[in-house]
Amino acid sequence: MRIAVPNKGRLHEPTIDLLERAGLHLENGADRKLYADTVDPDVTVLFARAADIPEYVADGAADLGITGFDQVCEARVDTVSELLDLEFGRCRLVLAAPEDGDIESVDDLAGKIVATEFPNITEDFFADTGVEPDIVEVSGATELTPHVEMADAIVDITSTGTTLKMNRLAVVDEVLESSVRLFGRDDILEEPKVEEVRTALSSVKHAEGKRYLMMNVPQERLEDVRDVIPGMGGPTIMEIADEGDEEKVAVHAVVNESDVFETITEVKAAGASDILVTEIERLVE
Repeated sequence: MRIAVPNKGRLHEPTIDLLERAGLHLENGADRKLYADTVDPDVTVLFARAADIPEYVADGAADLGITGFDQVCEARVDTVSELLDLEFGRCRLVLAAPEDGDIESVDDLAGKIVATEFPNITEDFFADTGVEPDIVEVSGATELTPHVEMADAIVDITSTGTTLKMNRLAVVDEVLESSVRLFGRDDILEEPKVEEVRTALSSVKHAEGKRYLMMNVPQERLEDVRDVIPGMGGPTIMEIADEGDEEKVAVHAVVNESDVFETITEVKAAGASDILVTEIERLVE
């Protein structure tokens, strides 16, 4: 199983970190290499440009790919399917125009020039609106094109909107929401290894923002403690392996990190003791 991942840029480090946390440790590093083995002898990582990864998967150079949803849409590959939203690298593709210009809506762009690094996504967007601008592909500094009279508007990526504001551009419409996704070639989706990789990655995502609570609780206060634990499916109750402490039970629960402070206060008031909080590396639901 070969997984194509970004070889550099803002998506590279988060992707490698996710693979490591999922247990797919890269054995021979990720620097200046085309391939890297993992601790799983059946899984190899292929490093490629984020924009090329959809084609690598569609053409069979890789079986799975991790890259932005925007790159998949731009590639227009119809033989791959999304398997998991990895929920990082979030951004938007927006239609923007000069703040003090005449472009205030999509309709205003009929017959005008729109510059973008994403000509296919832009073409699909305007096809849905029925408006027909002249779409010009550029390879960088898209936000400058309206100010040098190369374009009347742009379609470009934004995360915070800061770059648009710095270049006196205002959002006219949203074209696409994107984040990093795991996707695979359709003809291999039923292979067991695909589900193993998807489960490994999703277990890391499920564990994010969760904490594991352990405590000892007197039997007579168990219901009081149970009522204040916001656990996933309720807490787990176990006997304590101590013959001299038969009046207590061990209570374990998974809670949101944001609930930990309040939960500890409430369970302690309800009679819990020996409270322990730990991080969760992976959580398979």
